[in-house]
Amino acid sequence: MTLPAHLNRRFFLQTSAAGFATAAATGLPASAANLQPVTFQLSWLHSVQFGGSYIAQRKGYWEEAGLDVSLSQGGPNAPVEPPVVSGTALAGISAADYTAAAVAQGAPFKIILVAMQKNPFAIASLSENPVNVPGALVGKRIGMAVANTPVLQALCTLNDIDIDAIEIVPTQYDPAPLVSGQVDCLLCWETDLPVAMAVNGVDATTMLMADHGYALHSQTYIATEDAIANRRSELVSLLRGEVQGWNDYFADTDAAAALTLEMFPDAGLNLEAQQLQAARQVPLMTSELTEANGFGWWTDETVAANIETLALLGRDVSPDLWDRSLLEEVHG
Repeated sequence: MTLPAHLNRRFFLQTSAAGFATAAATGLPASAANLQPVTFQLSWLHSVQFGGSYIAQRKGYWEEAGLDVSLSQGGPNAPVEPPVVSGTALAGISAADYTAAAVAQGAPFKIILVAMQKNPFAIASLSENPVNVPGALVGKRIGMAVANTPVLQALCTLNDIDIDAIEIVPTQYDPAPLVSGQVDCLLCWETDLPVAMAVNGVDATTMLMADHGYALHSQTYIATEDAIANRRSELVSLLRGEVQGWNDYFADTDAAAALTLEMFPDAGLNLEAQQLQAARQVPLMTSELTEANGFGWWTDETVAANIETLALLGRDVSPDLWDRSLLEEVHG
């Protein structure tokens, strides 16, 4: 998953959406010599999280646009930003808070596409004792990494809740503390721990933080100012293939899950988990904005909401962190 480093994701279950992939990207055979080779840096281990990219590669959408795209796997020891800032990768997948932190340290990044219209952070609880509104957190024990306290604090601030009324229990990124009753809820992604619990027959409820004011763009595509200025046509072609791939993904998420397992048979992925994750991603990645304007879209209003949330996380950014000009070319 694309997660800020402070989330401290663990390899929690083989049936999870994250899996245990270590192989390099696979897909189409070597392209013709006249295609421009580029690397696209993924933010995490191979899974259906990147299903639209796999479709773009397998169906040849990038080849049609003149590119030979290699998908470089991310992971806990493969951060996105270094290969993008060095030019080794043309673009990468990050998140608004990650990018803001890098820019604060001098990285010349711009956000050029927003894949997740809603942030996937969620509070997961057992359905027999649900936490389905922020106020229900009061008096509860929440399992999370202590380093994630700013995220919880932001949710509390947005909803006028005293964080001291919530007991923070340090846990690993695993559903076990919730299932065993050690905690009442977990801070996690909507698309991973809840999926792992569902696959194992646990009836869980999730409260999406984005539905309660936590506006933070995730699975955002980044490129450097230099790449935007000097490799613009390649970036536009890359994004165009992505749009085509994700549109196919939304039309048949089960096919995207099956393709993911076909392309990465040694990744330890579980088909049912991948199918559930693929379906759960759709409402996070689509919105009235994308229906009206196309995949990856955003507006000045959504940027303003992001800036407010980033401020609560201690990040001061300006609207020019987002550059929609390439996406406007893609969508005409």
